Amino acid sequence: MKGNTEYLASEATALLKEMIAIPSTSFEEDGVCTHLYQRLQEMGISPERIGNNIVCEMITNQSSPTLMLCAHIDTVAATSGYSFDPFVPDYAIAAGVIGKNLGRKVTENEIVAGLGSNDDGASVVALISVFRYFLNHPEEAGIPNLTLVLTSEEERSGPDGMRSLWGKRLSRIQYAIIGEPTGMKAATSERGLLVIDAVSEGVSGHAARNEGMNAIYKAVEDIDRLRSHKFTKRSPLMGEVHLNVTQINAGTAHNVVPDKCTFVVDIRPTEKYTNEEIFNELQGICSSTLKARNLANRSSATKEGSPLAAAAETCGIETFSSPTTSDWMRIGCDAIKMGPGESSRSHKKDEFVLVDEIKNAIDTYIEFIGSIKL
Repeated sequence: MKGNTEYLASEATALLKEMIAIPSTSFEEDGVCTHLYQRLQEMGISPERIGNNIVCEMITNQSSPTLMLCAHIDTVAATSGYSFDPFVPDYAIAAGVIGKNLGRKVTENEIVAGLGSNDDGASVVALISVFRYFLNHPEEAGIPNLTLVLTSEEERSGPDGMRSLWGKRLSRIQYAIIGEPTGMKAATSERGLLVIDAVSEGVSGHAARNEGMNAIYKAVEDIDRLRSHKFTKRSPLMGEVHLNVTQINAGTAHNVVPDKCTFVVDIRPTEKYTNEEIFNELQGICSSTLKARNLANRSSATKEGSPLAAAAETCGIETFSSPTTSDWMRIGCDAIKMGPGESSRSHKKDEFVLVDEIKNAIDTYIEFIGSIKL
């Protein structure tokens, strides 16, 4: 690595604290998007704002492939029970809480704390730093063209984030790094997400007279079928399709036989099935009426013979299969998922990332991108 990255890590840490101070739950990213747009301009980058998304390009050869560096700027809502302010934390308190969670003493300067620090702010600021680095050292990149993409609505699978950007603006891109908290391990596959709402219909009646047809019993029969159902195709990367019934609701009073019972099925597909195939298979075994909330959240896998996988091997980066979804499922190019922080910290109280994780991510990304051979 020829350039000095210490200043990039320091500025990335400061920028992350600025981002955390601006509430940016999905569909409410305007403030943080505006702030990032202005800060990128101050860094000498020429950002393009598309809704609440930002795109920056470094094109050195129009006819050569492009690598996208992607992370999302939205967060989930803050959970209850935070030990410190999730937006402007008291760092003396935060250091004590986080040190207790880690089982060791940490100082205020070792951490960045607050909502979105780990998921996905650390990836955002690290990838901004990496993009800046290659603007100044383009000869070190193993791929000629880079596009930095900071997306909105990722946590809620909204229509105006990556889903819109890919079809309208980014479909020419050949490769991507999806920045998510993976401990800088490289996910070469991730499960999709299929949520199904099921409705079982019965006939109401008076419970004392044993009238009607109980919709709960019909739903339970279907739930039992779902529980015992096995999908025959097993992924060599991800194993079996995972299925769980996670919610159920029925009844209006203790003495009324319910004529309707609803339940929710959470399914985590592998690359061996499309969401449509899974939906049709399950409807075939259920008497309840099934309705998919979204069929677009597919599973993803790095392509066979991918130069991204080869670069990970060259750099000694551990690979794994991820159980969580990301913007990867909304793009159509070869990709891996890799970023600072840990997935186990996401969507929980007292969120944090270590400053050293951000520093390491910047250096690892630079080495990785420099090792890509096309």
